[in-house]
Amino acid sequence: MKRTMICVCAVVLLAGQRLFATSVQEISQYGITWKFDKKVEAGQFVTGDWWVIGPVTVVQITPQPGPVETSETVTFKRGRRGSTSLSNNNLMRNGSMVVMACSTKQGYDSRSATYDPNLSIKLPYQLEPSQSLISTISNTNFPTEKFAKEIMWKKEKVCQVALRAAAVLTCLSAVPPSDAFRPTYVGREKVLYREKDLRWELLPKLAPAGDVPSWQDFERYYQRPWLDHLSSYMQQELNPYENQPDYGREHARLGSMASLMLSLDVPNEKKRKLLIGLVQCGLDLSGCAKNGGVWNMGGGISSGRKWPIVFASLMLGDPKIIELPATAVFHEDAQTYYGKGWFGQTVLWQMVTHHGPRQPYEEKPPEEWGEWDQDSDDYRSLNTSGAWVGEALAARYMKAVKLWRHDAFFDYMERWMRPDDPFQAARGKHERPTHETKALDPFVTAMWKAHRANAPEQEMSGVRMKWVWKNGKGEWEQN
Repeated sequence: MKRTMICVCAVVLLAGQRLFATSVQEISQYGITWKFDKKVEAGQFVTGDWWVIGPVTVVQITPQPGPVETSETVTFKRGRRGSTSLSNNNLMRNGSMVVMACSTKQGYDSRSATYDPNLSIKLPYQLEPSQSLISTISNTNFPTEKFAKEIMWKKEKVCQVALRAAAVLTCLSAVPPSDAFRPTYVGREKVLYREKDLRWELLPKLAPAGDVPSWQDFERYYQRPWLDHLSSYMQQELNPYENQPDYGREHARLGSMASLMLSLDVPNEKKRKLLIGLVQCGLDLSGCAKNGGVWNMGGGISSGRKWPIVFASLMLGDPKIIELPATAVFHEDAQTYYGKGWFGQTVLWQMVTHHGPRQPYEEKPPEEWGEWDQDSDDYRSLNTSGAWVGEALAARYMKAVKLWRHDAFFDYMERWMRPDDPFQAARGKHERPTHETKALDPFVTAMWKAHRANAPEQEMSGVRMKWVWKNGKGEWEQN
């Protein structure tokens, strides 16, 4: 892109434009404006997110962060178990944070039970190099349309979340390359990866199967930052609905479809925006994982975080992206393990904790299941497994099975999608669940049926671990 140097007091961009470097006193993005005490050098990463050369002093953020009148109240709908993490607390709206580590707390909006006033930045704020400022717009109406509502079922097209939008401003000490990705918004390590280093040759060129989703829709799904630094199930009612899904099932569904779309035999230019967005998502998740991020909560809220990290590591040719601490536990791994199932299956699904610790249930026949066991199987059949199919297929075609380092995930997906049922007789009166053999999204199902048989053979990792609940916490044990 042509290098542009101009001197203005504020920046207004037309759709599709991106400035590499400019001198500004204000920056606006996604309805959020940062104002500085003086003009600063600024520009945009290849994703469209903004950088500034610092240190800089932020003197004003619009919409204005802070409390609202005590008369402002909204009505919250309670979940199926009668709970919500939201309340009418008016201490903070439109908050901003500098996130140095993932935690169970945030400083954006006080209506969430995760709110910690000590995490909300106070203005004026001096933003230092190697810091990222995350600013938000609070939601004022409930319910609201869901992000990616086009893929949602009729009864799930609305949600209640505290935030409407979010934007990230990254402070650097020097001008980045013009094709740089935005570094992760968590922590101080701001590694600059470049679009020129993308390994396009790793993307398969598969014939389309089924109805291919809208490229324009998916470019929009990955256009803005997805905030994932809140390691709590309560994030579901916080996530900004103009930026990202509120639930992990859709994290996995979108990642599955996006990676299979990028695996199609179409021109690279058609793939470019979506590829940049998915890689950026993986870089952000890698940064979260390296700074305390955990995604092993409950039923389906944590799905879909591992594959974008693996994908980004492959596409940028840097294994450090997926070199993560042992504390980074992912949903797909925590919920799959090897064992002896009640009808002869040898790779199983489990829910380790959800409203309290749970025990493995697929090892005993349904006649012995309790209420929580049936609830676990509902999550297996209706929520998680069908969302993971595209991740597993894309990983196989990109020869990422060994890099994933949890073999049970891939073997479990083979069990789920297997068209025949070698266990039919052993099931007795219990029929195979009708949701098996297909993904939650028809495009993914069609791609699996068309291409799974021709996926390249590859070595498994040999990693066989089981996530278990011991002494009041989860931990890995040999499997």
